[in-house]
Amino acid sequence: MKILITNIKELLQVRETSINKVSGSDMKVLPSIKNAFLYLEDDLISDFGKMEDCPNIFVDKKIDATGKIVLPTWIDSHTHLVYAGSREQEFVDRINGLSYEEIFNRGGGILNSAKKLQETSEDDLYEQSKIRLEEVMRQGTGAIEIKSGYGLTLEAEMKMLRVIKRLNENYPIEIKSTFLGAHAFPLEYKDNHKAYIDLICDVMIPKIAKEKLADYVDAFLETGYFSVEETSRIMEVGNRYGLKSKIHVNQFTAINGIEACVKNNALSVDHLEIVTDADIEVLKNSITMPVALPTCSYFISIPYTPARKMLEAGLPLALASDFNPGTTPSGNMNFVVATACIKMKMTPEEAINAATVNAAYAMDLSKSHGSITKGKKASIIITKPIESFYQIPYAFGSNLIETVIINGAIL
Repeated sequence: MKILITNIKELLQVRETSINKVSGSDMKVLPSIKNAFLYLEDDLISDFGKMEDCPNIFVDKKIDATGKIVLPTWIDSHTHLVYAGSREQEFVDRINGLSYEEIFNRGGGILNSAKKLQETSEDDLYEQSKIRLEEVMRQGTGAIEIKSGYGLTLEAEMKMLRVIKRLNENYPIEIKSTFLGAHAFPLEYKDNHKAYIDLICDVMIPKIAKEKLADYVDAFLETGYFSVEETSRIMEVGNRYGLKSKIHVNQFTAINGIEACVKNNALSVDHLEIVTDADIEVLKNSITMPVALPTCSYFISIPYTPARKMLEAGLPLALASDFNPGTTPSGNMNFVVATACIKMKMTPEEAINAATVNAAYAMDLSKSHGSITKGKKASIIITKPIESFYQIPYAFGSNLIETVIINGAIL
């Protein structure tokens, strides 16, 4: 299908050549073209430029974008979108004063979701999950990472990964899959951590890799969950089986986990609500992308990733939603971008870079997603008529999206 979008008020994130990521002060720069056109052919970006250079060609569909902003779709590099049921009672428990740790120790949290998931059929799990996926696509997400981690048994983890695979096969959105067996210790392994790590490393990872059910491996590297040593072993085994690491780290405490992730060439380190000067030094000149999850901080009232400190140190930063039933029951990347601006003091330019170019890097999608570049996927957002792209984070409670196109398909 050939689509020509004309009279674009401003075309954002225009990159003549593909880049991997932007860092530090470069994140303040968001290249754009005003009064622009964009030509999409099948599932790829074919051409773009100023309206005065717009080609006179036959197309299947013309879209007049007068007064509207066009930008690449959001890339959400950290989600737990496949889950069973919900945990709204824990939401009320937190309002009544219980902490995340107290809820977990009472059998809530991840273990609560694991019990529900183990009792849910694969087809039912798929039906629940596709509703969430369709919602985030309408909200402008054009590529997404989805983790397992609510199974905690080989059978249940593989059930989750098969559901992710089905979603990838049935929807135009690009989906990457992450094995997160190391999300929490099942009750039967509460006093025998080594046995569960052995199960993950000796049984789960080899079988999941053999069946090609995951792109990445993850662990909840945190005090009271998985230690630096345990997570390092998981990362090492993952690397042997071709599964790069994307690790939960520094959500509540800093225990030198980031250093271990960098040593194991982790693709990303995610959460980072607590970041030390030593962590920043370790991340400098590494291949590991820091990923902030601001709507998790918003929902459970924990500190926000210190974006300004990290950017002023020259680091890159990506944004993601952390969509999950317990700590972030929303995959709305528009609100993620707004929260990063409002609470983390990122400029709109920085936040959009973090949710597009840098987020694509955190999913190994730099060559195909994240910018308006010829040859990249035809995945874009067309806003409603707005004053400027600053209105996207400014009007954080409004739906400003008019049209979403993913891989050349108009939703």
